[in-house]
Amino acid sequence: MKIFNKIGLLILAFATGMATTSCEDSKSYSELLTEEEHAVNWYLAQNEVCLDVPADGNFEVGSDAPYYKMDGDGFVYMQVINKGDVGENDPKPESGDLVYFRFMRMNIKNYQLTGVQTWEGNAENADDSSASFVFGNNVLSSTTQYGEGIQLPLEYLGYNCEVNLIVKSPEGFLSEQSQCIPYLYNIRYFKAIY
Repeated sequence: MKIFNKIGLLILAFATGMATTSCEDSKSYSELLTEEEHAVNWYLAQNEVCLDVPADGNFEVGSDAPYYKMDGDGFVYMQVINKGDVGENDPKPESGDLVYFRFMRMNIKNYQLTGVQTWEGNAENADDSSASFVFGNNVLSSTTQYGEGIQLPLEYLGYNCEVNLIVKSPEGFLSEQSQCIPYLYNIRYFKAIY
């Protein structure tokens, strides 16, 4: 009986040691959030940043335009490349509209660490299907899977707009939020035609 108790204690000690080692090798969620914050700050430090959205909606436009802080928490920053259809007779995005979008995205953390911009998405290959969401919807899984950050530009801009969007994990793709990876997106938005 004593042999079994000693073997049991050895197994327990080994398992505890392995669990402790595993925890030491991985990072806590808090550490991942801090890394994400540092990566975004590093990227933004290389660009002009405006902490307020223009009250009149008159965003500066172009690849040298500033990044605008779009929410109070600083989870989303937007650089407007093209305002899209903002004429008097152009239809504005409305809640419930089906919106198609094409995007490329880059992991800002990896870019900070390696200096290499690696882009992925559906914008460069016409064979890749467009992604879509229902504007203003936060219930449908087909919409919430992309997070709320990518919908934000349509509150200010028209269809056919193009933006560069920095999205931190709390507002990013639902399946990736726990990884704490900030992405830089280049996104174009299109109205669904029925």
